[in-house]
Amino acid sequence: MSLGSELREHEFLNSIKHRSAIPGGACNFDLPAFAHWLRQPFEHRVSDLESWYSNITPLHKAIQRVLWLTRESSQYDDVVASRGVFQQQLGRKSNVSLIRVGLPEHTDLYPEISGSQHRFTIRFYQPQDISERSKQTDQDISFRLVCC
Repeated sequence: MSLGSELREHEFLNSIKHRSAIPGGACNFDLPAFAHWLRQPFEHRVSDLESWYSNITPLHKAIQRVLWLTRESSQYDDVVASRGVFQQQLGRKSNVSLIRVGLPEHTDLYPEISGSQHRFTIRFYQPQDISERSKQTDQDISFRLVCC
């Protein structure tokens, strides 16, 4: 058997997968087996989840290792986002797979990263009241950047 094939052929999981793609398709009347499973004791559900997870543990460990190697392959640069915006061009031969942003631990700003194969932009936002949209800061923000 190939990695994860048992999960791909699992009747219960497939029924959830197919119905969850439909808006409102995960209702109790659409997935009675799932509704029943959710009413099982917590320990029973955890046991099922652990069993399913054990099928993909090797994949999870491989992904963790690749991500660790990718993250550790580059050094941080100290940079500044002028008025809350930082933009960097990527060269033709650039092989960036991952962008990491490091902010001081107790900052109340958060980054939003957008990009393409040619450039990326990082904008820093100041959270507002939960009912309002966050606002982009107009301050210069020092942060650590690594392009892996």
